[in-house]
Amino acid sequence: MWYIVAMKISSEQIERISALIVASLKEKKLLEFKSGEAAVRERVIEIFTQNILAEEALNRDVENIMKSHSGEIESGHMDYRKMFNMIKSKLAKEREIIL
Repeated sequence: MWYIVAMKISSEQIERISALIVASLKEKKLLEFKSGEAAVRERVIEIFTQNILAEEALNRDVENIMKSHSGEIESGHMDYRKMFNMIKSKLAKEREIIL
């Protein structure tokens, strides 16, 4: 059996990264706050979290597809990592998920 090791990102890390993104955009004067900086930071956190959840769901779907090919993978007729990435890329494109 195979397993995908996914690096989990904590909510604290998401908040920190989001704060850095907003601060950087503000510093470079690429953002104009109409709702307040906190509201913008919360929206970035929300988008970041949604993106992570979408990729996790995508990985689960790829895993389910890969299970139907477990015989070929275990016999060495398919490279697991290559096949996983190929299926993930295809599904991401179909679902309009940016990886």
